[in-house]
Amino acid sequence: MKGVIKRLNEDGFGILYNKILVPFSAPGDEVEILKIEKQKRAKIVTEWRLLRSSPIRVGARCKVFGKCGGCTLQHIDYNSQLEFKKEKLRKILERDVDIVPSPKIFGHRNRIDLAVTESAIGFRERGKWWSVVDIEECPIFGKTSKRAIERLREYIEEEKISTWKIREDSGFLRYMVLREGKFTGEIMVNFVTKEGELPDPTSYFEFADSIYWSINKSKSDVSYGDVEKYWGKKFIIEELDGTKYLIHPNSFFQTNSYQAVNLIKTVEKFVEGEKVVDMYSGVGTFGIYLAKKGMKVVGFDSNAFAIEMANKNAEINNVEAEFFVASDKEVDIRGFDTVIVDPPRAGLHPKLVKRLNDHGPETIVYVSCNPKTFKANIEQLNNYIIEELIALDMFPHTPHIELVGKLRRLI
Repeated sequence: MKGVIKRLNEDGFGILYNKILVPFSAPGDEVEILKIEKQKRAKIVTEWRLLRSSPIRVGARCKVFGKCGGCTLQHIDYNSQLEFKKEKLRKILERDVDIVPSPKIFGHRNRIDLAVTESAIGFRERGKWWSVVDIEECPIFGKTSKRAIERLREYIEEEKISTWKIREDSGFLRYMVLREGKFTGEIMVNFVTKEGELPDPTSYFEFADSIYWSINKSKSDVSYGDVEKYWGKKFIIEELDGTKYLIHPNSFFQTNSYQAVNLIKTVEKFVEGEKVVDMYSGVGTFGIYLAKKGMKVVGFDSNAFAIEMANKNAEINNVEAEFFVASDKEVDIRGFDTVIVDPPRAGLHPKLVKRLNDHGPETIVYVSCNPKTFKANIEQLNNYIIEELIALDMFPHTPHIELVGKLRRLI
């Protein structure tokens, strides 16, 4: 079977004959289909041959692109990636939205979670939970990844460390998580293991400012655990436009530091008034930045550790923002000029939607990583209208996109 890819679906897969999905293809590619499998009610091509390249196709920088499941669009030139995302937003939101390009499209990611198995160190193969693609480096993260992976191989071999057998769910060392402050250069390495003994890693990873050993005592396949020990600094620091943030192995932080600067500046631009409540505050990424600009900020998050980190971040930045543990179902939002919401992909809790409609402030700044739930929530917030809306490409080479909307109260 042969044909020409006409367009991409929302996940960035090429569509052939309106029903067959071709991963890692580009609009304009002429392809020959060799093998098709049914996956979750879809027909997905697992083997194909490129007969003629699309004019928007470029050479992927990553050596394992097309096998590794981390990137799906690296073979498409960056301007065309942005056009794809604009069209995706147009279909979902039924309106045109400007997109702020990422300042860097390689070396921008400040965290990667590398699976460590008997046969490979790297990321999952697309669609195969049991298979890990062996890599030498990750261009999305940058040069530090190559150095860390080389040292990890030496560490495992010389210290005779047992590694993960995924199908059997056995083995000691499961993940190596790398984090890097892109504006500070500080590096953290976190080893995630099952219970056992980890040999001292410091002589192998002398370039790291902070080394952690975390134990995952659950049966879940996750790249975090309870901290057993650390060497060097307890935290590394990232700095966004003059605001410092402490990074811990178990804390969430925006993964594209360069674009995160544009994100916090956009949020600041959309905020009205001085009294701000930062919902889903996490480690205080927005709230502390706004407090440094002179605003009076109170933040809330249901994650107690995130709140602990947010208050530490307020302290190191010498600002008076306060952060408290509370769920989105219970926070009193009255008395504020602006509410910032940055919910998980599932969107706002219905009880929060009702409170915002009933007695919300003049302005809501809605930060979203899921355009579909953003649209659903906007329709539910019937006492508000979108005054401004902008997208930021936080995740180059993937189909994902971040939205920031300024909502104004009607009544």
